Amino acid sequence: MQTILVPTDFTAVGEYAIEHAVMYSQILKKEITILHIIKKDVEYKEAEDKIRALAEQINKTHSIIVHTIIREGSIFSTIGEVANELESELVIMGTHGVHGIQKITGSWALKVTVTSKAPVIIVQEPPKRASVERLVFPVDFKKENKEKIGWACFIAKHYNAKIFILKSNYKDKGILKGILSNMIFTERYFKSRQVVYDISVSEPNRDFAEQTLEFATKVDADLILIMTTKAINYADYIFGASEQNIIANEAKIPVMCVNPRPTWVGSFSATGN
Repeated sequence: MQTILVPTDFTAVGEYAIEHAVMYSQILKKEITILHIIKKDVEYKEAEDKIRALAEQINKTHSIIVHTIIREGSIFSTIGEVANELESELVIMGTHGVHGIQKITGSWALKVTVTSKAPVIIVQEPPKRASVERLVFPVDFKKENKEKIGWACFIAKHYNAKIFILKSNYKDKGILKGILSNMIFTERYFKSRQVVYDISVSEPNRDFAEQTLEFATKVDADLILIMTTKAINYADYIFGASEQNIIANEAKIPVMCVNPRPTWVGSFSATGN
């Protein structure tokens, strides 16, 4: 079963994540699995009543098959574990601005995303449109950039979305070579699949993550597609990998995080694998 996994804490952002999951489910024809994580067994009965009522409401309103899971554990490991067990198509979760076992802040959301083999979409608000129409696709020098191309094409085809490429602009010749290689590959891939795209170039000597957010706001993006850092360490969680700034963006644009695979073999299935 390739399902869309939605962790929820029964708060507003959990509801926002479900709204996004419904939108993706209706297009991709996938079922939804709602996950609630508890700290101890005594919380189970209350959680069961809430999650059952939520599933019934979604099914009644949208005619979508909804499964439920209650699992004891930690959000930082259990979400990824369940996503991998189910071989989920996507994970969609909301972020909070406060701390707590069920409340994922933007700065810690990255720790959750790197445990899942499936892409994770981080949301802060309900969908602003009924579909994904505008997708921002930043391109830098890292070779892992190629891994997110399949997902960009997949979304563009299913939602008839336009891709807005933001090309990084570095003066260093070595970095510039990597950017050029990624751009050539990206354009060939999109052209071969008749994907509509537009290219803009970032300003030199400015933070690329910051410019990505400015660009996404400018084009009124529905989604930003990024790769997560290949090796995340404790310092990244404290001081912030560049992805964290994008995930917790003030414009509250949803962000799709794709984790790099151990090796990239140059081919994708319809689902981005």
